[in-house]
Amino acid sequence: MTIAFWICAAVTTVSAAVSFGYSVAGLRSARGPEQVGMMYAFARSLALLVVAIIALFAGSTAFVAAVAIAMVVVQAADAIIGVRTRDTLKTVGPAVTAVANLGVLIWMLAA
Repeated sequence: MTIAFWICAAVTTVSAAVSFGYSVAGLRSARGPEQVGMMYAFARSLALLVVAIIALFAGSTAFVAAVAIAMVVVQAADAIIGVRTRDTLKTVGPAVTAVANLGVLIWMLAA
C-alpha cells in the first residue's frame, strides 16, 4: 500500500467520523418529529463510518476509492445544505473536506 492509499483512507475515515459526530449531536438535540429524521441520519453516518474503518484494514484501493467517493458526495451535499441554510461554517467545512477527500482520492488512483 502506498502513502497515497493510507492518506486517502485516513482522510475518508476522518470525514466519516466527523459526519457521524454531527449526526450524534443532532440526534441528542432533536425533539419531536425531527428526531426521527436524525435517527435516519445517525444510521447512515454509522454505516459509512464502519465501512470506512473496514476499508482501512481491507487493503483494497478499490474499496477505499468507493468509500471516498461516497464521502465526497456526502460532504458536497452537506455543503449545498449549508449554502441553502446560509450557514457559513456548514458550507465551508464540508466543502473543504469534499475537495480534500477528492484530491487525495485522485492522488491515490494516480499513484
